[in-house]
Amino acid sequence: MTAPPLALSMGEPAGIGPDLILEAWRRARGGAIPAFAAIADPAVLAARARRLGLSLPIRPIAALAEAAEVFSAALPVLPVTAANPEVIGVPDPANAAAVTGAIRRGVELCQAGEAAALVTAPIHKAALAAAGFPHPGHTDYLAELAGPGCRAVMMLACDALRVVPATVHCALAEVPARLAALPLAEIARIVLAALARDFGIAQPRLAVAALNPHAGEDGLMGDEEEDLIAPAIAALAAEGHAVAGPFPADTLFHAEARALYDAALCMYHDQALIPIKTLDFHGGVNVTLGLPFIRTSPDHGTALSLAGTGQARPDSLIAALRMADAMARARAGAA
Repeated sequence: MTAPPLALSMGEPAGIGPDLILEAWRRARGGAIPAFAAIADPAVLAARARRLGLSLPIRPIAALAEAAEVFSAALPVLPVTAANPEVIGVPDPANAAAVTGAIRRGVELCQAGEAAALVTAPIHKAALAAAGFPHPGHTDYLAELAGPGCRAVMMLACDALRVVPATVHCALAEVPARLAALPLAEIARIVLAALARDFGIAQPRLAVAALNPHAGEDGLMGDEEEDLIAPAIAALAAEGHAVAGPFPADTLFHAEARALYDAALCMYHDQALIPIKTLDFHGGVNVTLGLPFIRTSPDHGTALSLAGTGQARPDSLIAALRMADAMARARAGAA
């Protein structure tokens, strides 16, 4: 049985999302990128193609199942309607309903089994907030759409490294208090389950970073390691999981260290993102774990200043499409 295609939501129309979608389809015809359908306003994509000087066939479809047949000849699009399809460089909050509607449609397609996975182009959080969108970003919205009791966990992944920030978008001064309130062991279990189910790792190994320099130096530089991190690791080890740490972050990401684990659970945003962006700035992928469906996205923002210039690199979106496809195949094989 042929696997369903991927669903790709358009993201912010004023940003580089439309550029990347068009370029991903252009590069996909050689077969190195899995088939997908964009959930987008065809007028947005057509306007961006004109600006980029591209003669590119765009074909609206009525159902995602049509995408596989259409894909080799034209970019298949499940239409949504943007209030201002010609916008570029300056987000229009009037387009928020189309942006969030595309995400919601993608989730519905995944939940119905019509899409193998959802890939999302970058959104502009301030524009959505100005329109009354109550969520800080994709992750929380996806958790809500997934249903009650879902805990969504952010992973950043590339060929060389997978990292999970336990705390994400908050001031560094807030991290210790947020860690104290987090169920670190539960987050680790979600990561381990995803490594097994979605990445095909039979016996996943998780390394846990310390919060403080030198892992706290036996309490001289902080007690979070002893009070918060080590107990979670001990609980996971008692359950039979291969979890180790807490390790000083300054020695956790060199090549020899990375060979000893399949993912690293980090304590805050930059502790996780600096190493992965150093190793693969253009090819990193944002993966949301803990959902009943697969979701990936590029590991970058809307890059408004690059929209329509032809200078936006599609590497991360292409990597997100390929990773979503690989995850879907791994999950199907594990079912």
